[in-house]
Amino acid sequence: MLLMLLLQAAAPAPTPDGRVLGHFPYGDVAPGELVDAPAGFGLHACRIRRDVLPDLQRLLMAAAGDPGVGGTLRGLSCHRSIQRQGGVFRTGGEGDAESRSISVAPPGHSEHTTGYAIDFAIRPSPNCPDIEACMAALPAAKWLVANGPRFGFEMSFPAGNAQRVKWEPWHWRWVGATRATPGAAQARFLFAKARAAFPADPGIAEPLKIVLTGQPDAPIRPAVKTDKKKNRKR
Repeated sequence: MLLMLLLQAAAPAPTPDGRVLGHFPYGDVAPGELVDAPAGFGLHACRIRRDVLPDLQRLLMAAAGDPGVGGTLRGLSCHRSIQRQGGVFRTGGEGDAESRSISVAPPGHSEHTTGYAIDFAIRPSPNCPDIEACMAALPAAKWLVANGPRFGFEMSFPAGNAQRVKWEPWHWRWVGATRATPGAAQARFLFAKARAAFPADPGIAEPLKIVLTGQPDAPIRPAVKTDKKKNRKR
């Protein structure tokens, strides 16, 4: 607790949109909302929001059925408490806090604390460590880009994002494939500022809504003139 308070005291003042070192603020999820990820998915202990579980199970089942992917999609990091995030931020990367924040969010500002975010890994991954370009080129990562949104997942930090966060092809947040998906409304509320200011890519777009305000008038066809001489009987 003392460490977290010291880190927060040393952090710069938030920007008008609430960000600190480029990251939006997020509170920790209540422990009762967390469940274990599917067996064998996490490379370490992996807990997620219970609303995420059905879509994650469907995603993994679909990936396992693809010959080019199989069961290679794994979970490197799932929920992280604010206290644990403080340790990750302190040791994750080199340099001062501003330099580390490019790749690690400060405590209280990580999507992982919400229970909706997952860092995916690909195992086995021969001769390819968990770095951006190498991972993104693997068939399983390409499959995730093409299919993740179908199961409610979007890439929070795409390449070239303006949030001042490095490209993270492994970091995906769950917002539900549609707003009607159980739990999706709450997830979208938590990520509303981030999604509006720095859209995910690939992201989940709201469906187009067509609203009719009234019944249009029927078109009036011009009268057709007939040639009386031509129609005259002889």
